[in-house]
This record gives sequence, C-alpha cells and structure tokens, in this order.
Amino acid sequence: APSNRLEVAKRQAVSFIRGRRSDRIGLVAFAGEALTQVPLTLDYAILEQSVAALRVGALEDGTAIGTGLATALNRLRRVPGASRVVVLLTDGENNRGAVDPRTAAEAAEALGVRVYTIGVGTEGEARVPTGRGLSGLRYETVPVRIDEELLRDIADRTGGRYFRATD
Repeated sequence: APSNRLEVAKRQAVSFIRGRRSDRIGLVAFAGEALTQVPLTLDYAILEQSVAALRVGALEDGTAIGTGLATALNRLRRVPGASRVVVLLTDGENNRGAVDPRTAAEAAEALGVRVYTIGVGTEGEARVPTGRGLSGLRYETVPVRIDEELLRDIADRTGGRYFRATD
C-alpha cells in the first residue's frame, strides 16, 4: 500500500529502462495472453510511456508465462548480437496460455537467449486489482503463489538467473 503490485512493477521497469544507454529494448505484456507493446527500440521515452500505460484488464485474465516468453523470443529470434536477454517479471504461477513455460525455455536455450526471471511479491494473500469500476480500480483479496521452481528452471536452463523481489 498505497500502490498495487502492477504499479510497483511498472516503477521498477522504468527504473531499469532509465539505466540503459545503448541497449535495444522491447516490451511484451502478458496476463492470460501476450502482446508485444513495443518492438525492440532505442527510444526509451516510448518504452517508458508504454510501461506507464499498462493497465489491469487490458489483456485476458490469468498468467501465461510460456506464452509471454515465447512472444518475446519471437521478437528476438532474428536479432543479431552477442547478447540477447529476456527479463521475465511475474507475480504468479503459470495457469493459462498455449505454450508450456519449459518448452519456451527450451526454445530460448536453442536460440541462445538468456532469461532472467523475477518473482514479484510475497506469497499468501494479496489485494489484486481485478478490473475497473466507476470509482477506479476494483480489488479482491486472492491467494498468491509464485512458482519459484519454474522460474529457477527457466533461468538455469538459459544461463540467466532467478531473483525474488518481495519489497
């Protein structure tokens, strides 16, 4: 409080973007589905605006980790360079999507893309925005579980690292 998990994650994403100088960065948003918000670019102002514009309810509900990762990989598969990285940030466990997260990790490994995974938030119960009403965001208290084993597996398989962000 007073922020929700998405707002905190957005602030951290903007902080990360502001620390870059010559890295091409793209943005893939995912929930129950995935969508490329910004293809790879050096235009950090556009990236910041796109991060700020992310809203609960814009995508189908759920957590499709494999689909989100596969969408990011699709954007990177033909990109030349010595270092290609995906930073995968999630506050849940995979419960939607057509692509199994471990299959997506195998694809990342085959493409030589390192995946750094970040599990955001604490486990237990959390107030989660579930949509918009007339008075703003609606919240529900829901059980929260982060599949740390899956996130570690994805990172380990691809040469990345797993991080846990609890505050």
